[in-house]
Amino acid sequence: MTDATTMAAETGAASTNALLEVRGLEGWYGESHVLHGVDFNVHQGEVVTLLGRNGAGKTTTIKAIMGLLDKRRGSVRMAGQETISLQARHIARMGIAICPEERGIFASLSVEENLTLPPKLAEGGLSIDRIYELFPNLKERRRSQGTKLSGGEQQMLAIARILRTGSKFLLLDEPTEGLAPVIVQQIGRTISALKKEGFTIVLVEQNFRFAASVADRHYVVEQGKVVDMIPNHALDANIEKLHAYLGV
Repeated sequence: MTDATTMAAETGAASTNALLEVRGLEGWYGESHVLHGVDFNVHQGEVVTLLGRNGAGKTTTIKAIMGLLDKRRGSVRMAGQETISLQARHIARMGIAICPEERGIFASLSVEENLTLPPKLAEGGLSIDRIYELFPNLKERRRSQGTKLSGGEQQMLAIARILRTGSKFLLLDEPTEGLAPVIVQQIGRTISALKKEGFTIVLVEQNFRFAASVADRHYVVEQGKVVDMIPNHALDANIEKLHAYLGV
């Protein structure tokens, strides 16, 4: 199947029941035009990755979905509702949350204080006890200040914090970057557990081996566009093509 045929099939009839539908999404940082017509779908309960080289537009795409760009246009429909004209705070109240690469931990507060800060934006936010089940390291460090956490512990806390809000649609930006393999494995187990609990996740990743361990489908982003979609079960058959996309 050609790339064009694959993309057409993905964005055709199957999109009618998509939880998130992105069509012709363009985005700018100031005067810099970064996104040039992004198209993709995410269905309820899926884990979908955006793969691509540095500067391809992956992080910009999830920021555009969240309404965090200076300017955006196109269509971003969440559960059938158009959000392109909404501000970020209104999008968040629809049950969408972003975990940025920079994490944004409050350094002077303890782990538990960081966890109690986020407002409940929707029903169903995870309890502190459930958070500690997912992230045992955080329970052990619950009284430690943010400045005393390792990079991996900070990443766990950043993810845990958005789970407190009640959001069921998560946008995770490079959650494994620079982390030790044992922490990467734990984050992978957490993503799989959240999927089983009905969360929907868009994951920006460079590490396609990690992505393959958790995702249902992979969208390849180049120069501000989605250029291919590879189902996880077809990853091995497309590995040379993927290497070419990613410059591995």
